[in-house]
Amino acid sequence: MDDSKMVAGKVKKPGKRGRKPAKIDLKAKLERSRQSARECRARKKLRYQYLEELVSSKERAICALREELDMYKQWCLAMDQGKIPSEIKALLTGDEQKAPQSSSNKVPKNGKFGSSGNSQSKTC
Repeated sequence: MDDSKMVAGKVKKPGKRGRKPAKIDLKAKLERSRQSARECRARKKLRYQYLEELVSSKERAICALREELDMYKQWCLAMDQGKIPSEIKALLTGDEQKAPQSSSNKVPKNGKFGSSGNSQSKTC
Protein backbone atom coordinates (compact mmCIF):
# COMPACT_ATOMS: atom_id res chain seq x y z
CA MET A 1 0.00 0.00 0.00
CA ASP A 2 1.03 3.63 -0.42
CA ASP A 3 0.63 6.53 2.05
CA SER A 4 -3.11 5.86 2.49
CA LYS A 5 -4.27 4.35 5.77
CA MET A 6 -7.04 1.82 6.24
CA VAL A 7 -9.41 2.88 9.01
CA ALA A 8 -12.63 0.90 9.60
CA GLY A 9 -12.64 -0.36 6.04
CA LYS A 10 -12.25 3.11 4.50
CA VAL A 11 -9.22 4.50 2.81
CA LYS A 12 -8.07 7.71 4.42
CA LYS A 13 -5.88 9.99 2.33
CA PRO A 14 -3.46 12.42 3.92
CA GLY A 15 -4.00 16.13 3.36
CA LYS A 16 -6.22 18.99 4.45
CA ARG A 17 -9.37 18.16 6.31
CA GLY A 18 -12.76 19.85 6.18
CA ARG A 19 -14.56 21.83 3.55
CA LYS A 20 -12.47 23.22 0.75
CA PRO A 21 -13.12 26.90 -0.05
CA ALA A 22 -14.88 27.47 -3.33
CA LYS A 23 -12.95 29.48 -5.84
CA ILE A 24 -15.07 32.64 -5.93
CA ASP A 25 -14.12 35.70 -7.83
CA LEU A 26 -12.96 38.31 -5.31
CA LYS A 27 -14.91 41.12 -7.00
CA ALA A 28 -18.13 39.11 -6.95
CA LYS A 29 -17.63 38.33 -3.26
CA LEU A 30 -17.03 42.00 -2.49
CA GLU A 31 -20.13 43.07 -4.44
CA ARG A 32 -22.24 40.46 -2.66
CA SER A 33 -21.00 41.79 0.67
CA ARG A 34 -21.86 45.36 -0.33
CA GLN A 35 -25.34 44.32 -1.46
CA SER A 36 -25.92 42.51 1.81
CA ALA A 37 -24.85 45.63 3.73
CA ARG A 38 -27.25 47.80 1.67
CA GLU A 39 -30.12 45.42 2.41
CA CYS A 40 -29.24 45.39 6.10
CA ARG A 41 -29.27 49.21 6.25
CA ALA A 42 -32.62 49.30 4.44
CA ARG A 43 -34.13 46.81 6.92
CA LYS A 44 -32.73 48.83 9.81
CA LYS A 45 -34.22 52.04 8.41
CA LEU A 46 -37.65 50.41 8.04
CA ARG A 47 -37.46 49.02 11.57
CA TYR A 48 -36.64 52.46 12.99
CA GLN A 49 -39.49 54.06 11.02
CA TYR A 50 -41.91 51.46 12.37
CA LEU A 51 -40.71 52.01 15.94
CA GLU A 52 -40.97 55.81 15.60
CA GLU A 53 -44.55 55.50 14.33
CA LEU A 54 -45.37 53.14 17.19
CA VAL A 55 -43.93 55.53 19.78
CA SER A 56 -45.79 58.45 18.21
CA SER A 57 -49.13 56.63 18.32
CA LYS A 58 -48.55 55.58 21.94
CA GLU A 59 -47.70 59.19 22.88
CA ARG A 60 -50.94 60.41 21.26
CA ALA A 61 -52.90 57.78 23.17
CA ILE A 62 -51.22 58.82 26.43
CA CYS A 63 -52.08 62.47 25.79
CA ALA A 64 -55.71 61.61 25.08
CA LEU A 65 -55.94 59.56 28.28
CA ARG A 66 -54.24 62.32 30.28
CA GLU A 67 -56.77 64.87 28.98
CA GLU A 68 -59.62 62.53 29.88
CA LEU A 69 -58.17 62.08 33.37
CA ASP A 70 -57.88 65.86 33.79
CA MET A 71 -61.52 66.22 32.76
CA TYR A 72 -62.57 63.69 35.40
CA LYS A 73 -60.45 65.46 38.01
CA GLN A 74 -62.16 68.74 37.15
CA TRP A 75 -65.55 67.10 37.47
CA CYS A 76 -64.60 65.76 40.90
CA LEU A 77 -63.39 69.18 42.05
CA ALA A 78 -66.64 70.75 40.88
CA MET A 79 -68.72 68.13 42.67
CA ASP A 80 -66.65 68.60 45.84
CA GLN A 81 -67.68 72.25 45.75
CA GLY A 82 -71.34 71.31 45.35
CA LYS A 83 -71.59 72.02 41.64
CA ILE A 84 -72.66 69.40 39.15
CA PRO A 85 -71.04 69.83 35.74
CA SER A 86 -73.45 69.94 32.83
CA GLU A 87 -71.72 66.97 31.22
CA ILE A 88 -72.53 64.78 34.22
CA LYS A 89 -76.11 66.05 34.29
CA ALA A 90 -76.41 65.10 30.63
CA LEU A 91 -74.98 61.64 31.31
CA LEU A 92 -77.35 61.09 34.23
CA THR A 93 -80.44 62.20 32.32
CA GLY A 94 -79.41 60.55 29.06
CA ASP A 95 -79.50 63.83 27.15
CA GLU A 96 -76.00 63.61 25.73
CA GLN A 97 -76.96 65.47 22.56
CA LYS A 98 -78.70 68.32 24.41
CA ALA A 99 -75.79 69.09 26.77
CA PRO A 100 -74.58 72.67 26.26
CA GLN A 101 -70.89 73.08 25.59
CA SER A 102 -70.38 76.05 27.90
CA SER A 103 -72.06 76.39 31.27
CA SER A 104 -71.61 78.33 34.48
CA ASN A 105 -70.98 75.03 36.27
CA LYS A 106 -68.08 74.18 34.00
CA VAL A 107 -64.73 73.91 35.73
CA PRO A 108 -61.80 75.99 34.42
CA LYS A 109 -59.19 74.10 32.42
CA ASN A 110 -56.58 74.22 35.19
CA GLY A 111 -59.06 72.77 37.69
CA LYS A 112 -58.72 75.74 40.07
CA PHE A 113 -61.62 77.99 40.99
CA GLY A 114 -60.52 81.61 41.25
CA SER A 115 -56.94 80.79 42.18
CA SER A 116 -53.91 81.47 40.10
CA GLY A 117 -51.83 78.33 40.15
CA ASN A 118 -50.16 76.11 37.64
CA SER A 119 -51.50 72.67 37.00
CA GLN A 120 -49.10 70.02 38.21
CA SER A 121 -49.85 67.54 35.44
CA LYS A 122 -47.75 67.42 32.31
CA THR A 123 -49.38 68.96 29.25
CA CYS A 124 -49.36 67.29 25.86
